[in-house]
Amino acid sequence: TMKGLSFIDKLIFCLNSILAFILLLSYVLPYLPPRHFALLSVLVLSVPFLIIANALFVIYWTLKFKKQFLLSLIILGLGYTYILSFLNFNNSENFSSKGISIMSYNVRNFNHSTPSKTSKELNNDALEFITSQNLDLLCMQEYPKINHIENHFEGYFSAVKQKSKTGFTKSGLAIFSKYEIIDSGTIDFESTGNNAMFADLMIKKDTVRVYNIHLQSLSIDSDIEKLKEQDSKGLIKHIAGLFSKQQDQMDLIVAHQKQSPYPFIVTGDFNNTSYSYVYRKIRGDLIDCFVSAGNGFGKTFNFKFFPLRIDFILSDPNYDVLSFTTFDKEYSDHFPVKAVLDLH
Repeated sequence: TMKGLSFIDKLIFCLNSILAFILLLSYVLPYLPPRHFALLSVLVLSVPFLIIANALFVIYWTLKFKKQFLLSLIILGLGYTYILSFLNFNNSENFSSKGISIMSYNVRNFNHSTPSKTSKELNNDALEFITSQNLDLLCMQEYPKINHIENHFEGYFSAVKQKSKTGFTKSGLAIFSKYEIIDSGTIDFESTGNNAMFADLMIKKDTVRVYNIHLQSLSIDSDIEKLKEQDSKGLIKHIAGLFSKQQDQMDLIVAHQKQSPYPFIVTGDFNNTSYSYVYRKIRGDLIDCFVSAGNGFGKTFNFKFFPLRIDFILSDPNYDVLSFTTFDKEYSDHFPVKAVLDLH
């Protein structure tokens, strides 16, 4: 009821009701295949905004001592576990030395495709940052095969899978590992520069498969001003089509996972959020390391408007997640993420 509300508050409550309903609707998105619900699937990108907006409505009505706060509070409560994959509070950071450290990072070609003074500086800063982490395992997306970059990883076993792409350089995927790589291969996506790969590692006496995936790029500009210039209807239709393409790619990955003779870890840039159908299917029974041990919003894409988490490390459920870190480093349009796992 809106009895006793001023005209302005009635308008605010109408907006509150609309955004609360859309958030409620978004709870079914992980179960709707984009191929059949293409336009609806685009809503997954707005879920972080919907959560924040509803939380602000709860605060607004509470400060005014109005029972309207219950609407958003109940809907946020219904999606409690859903919200945890966006905002997390873990105080269990345990930097145990027995763990295996894994980083996933979309390096945007180390800015090599935009050769300028700043790019070259960023390029070296990014490399210095990565090597300073002394990682056991590094999975990179949009990786350019350039000799001087590979020189930074002497002493690592490596598997690099290139895919020719128009533009300045070939962009691909790379896995660098302190453990021996006994096999590797690609899961080829059709008619795109995006791809997925795997590498089988010998860790102590066990073989572990690591996937490094880069699902269909949405080519969303992280600059809001540039986004505003785009026709919103056209943009939504464009993204809906790309989400359908991601589903085709996801089908190939899930089929490959089912054939894996080894326990596996999945890393990569999904170009989609944890509220999406493709994320739910690829994750399956795996543990999302951010949900298990992350802190804060887990923002991995440098989008100015609201936090987007589209880069993931998913672990076999038998492994313990000792820690998870998202690094606020602006060397790329993505932020690097790192998990430390205990493989027992």
